[in-house]
Amino acid sequence: MNIAEVKELLKKDNVEISLIEKLMQDKRKGVQQALNTYFKKKDFENKERLRVEEMYAVESEFYKQGIQYVVGIDEVGRGPLAGPVTVAAVILKPHWFIENLNDSKKVSKEKREIISKKVHEEALAISITDLSVEEIDTLNIYQATMLAMYQAVKKLEIKPQAVIVDAMPLHFQVPCKSLIHGDSKSASVAAASIVAKVHRDHIMDEYAKIYPGYDFEDNKGYGTKKHMEAIYELGITPIHRKSYEPVKSIVLKGNYKKNNGVKI
Repeated sequence: MNIAEVKELLKKDNVEISLIEKLMQDKRKGVQQALNTYFKKKDFENKERLRVEEMYAVESEFYKQGIQYVVGIDEVGRGPLAGPVTVAAVILKPHWFIENLNDSKKVSKEKREIISKKVHEEALAISITDLSVEEIDTLNIYQATMLAMYQAVKKLEIKPQAVIVDAMPLHFQVPCKSLIHGDSKSASVAAASIVAKVHRDHIMDEYAKIYPGYDFEDNKGYGTKKHMEAIYELGITPIHRKSYEPVKSIVLKGNYKKNNGVKI
């Protein structure tokens, strides 16, 4: 067996122990390097499984009570000056595993896309709710976020038996646990965090095409320097939150352009 064949065999998820033992006796440097890479990969996978399993601590409290359908809820988009606030509600299979599951802010864009796709494919139930800029400006962002969370749970195809939410005081007829930094402590909330983030990012990418110049494809509506410069140069778009500063003050002064999609 040449080195290339050895490397190919070691890429498999399940490698026979007898083969590993045989390769350990092989003195070729390339074989030993391939084995070292394989062992490092397995060590990472084992540690990652333990890390993700620890994120099921809260869910496990419910599982032990015979509760299977535990929904995790999280939002994204409370801080931006533009775009909707988005909430995702996700019911995972008990102890479901995927690498890199975590708070969406701690996961790269590429890995978020992979995880979100897998959650959509394998979760027991999932729902996403977007509340518009008009609703945010009417209700205020806190109330809009809370409303979106209730709507997301209501839309689930499976009725949850317990709820875990990231730092919001929600009330349901089933047990509900509010966790500060829940998106890094609960697997279900982390999954919801990633699903919501990916969904909203895609929305802002589309808005970037409709309203060029604001850099929505990169800032996702947050008040970056480039975004602020665009507001003063190009004007306010229909997706800007008029209850948020400095947009609010600009609107009140009446000293602004209104950009309805055509570059001014």
